[in-house]
Amino acid sequence: MRLSPGKFDGVTVIDIERKGDARGHFARLFCERELAQNGIEFRAVQTNLSYNAQALTLRGMHYQDLSVPEPKIVRCLRGEIFDVAVDLRPQSPSFGQWHGERLSAENGRALYIAPGLAHGFLSLTDETEILYHMGGFYAAELARAVRWNDPHLGIVWPDAPAVVSDRDAAAPLMVELFPERFADG
Repeated sequence: MRLSPGKFDGVTVIDIERKGDARGHFARLFCERELAQNGIEFRAVQTNLSYNAQALTLRGMHYQDLSVPEPKIVRCLRGEIFDVAVDLRPQSPSFGQWHGERLSAENGRALYIAPGLAHGFLSLTDETEILYHMGGFYAAELARAVRWNDPHLGIVWPDAPAVVSDRDAAAPLMVELFPERFADG
């Protein structure tokens, strides 16, 4: 695995190193020790799979209540997605910034997303499958979201979504979630 920093602290791009021969290839997708050697303390406690039948399906921007850590490693196993992390840590110098990355079965890339960051993606192809290694247990009562098209975030999506859940479409704006950060305008 090759790890490289994302746009801000808390996002790490993970590239696989494929070892190939006549049979095909082999690649390590996850290694707790390699992550720790690169400053990421991550223990997977749950693994989830998301399937999206249609291209331009948007999921996000989701996070768990900031008091309960839920780091994740996201990888696209089939198709291609545009994956986004948003810094929601109020004291962070990168608060409100976003990092976007194309993840696909072809490039094998993954994204580590630290606690305190919201996550979402737009499927770019039909029939995408996304694998999530979760570093915290999901708690429905702590599930939160911020609007995917919030003007304060200014996320530049590669295309307009065709499918968005009612929950994601009605998610609160940053100014509603963090009024103290937007008090002066």
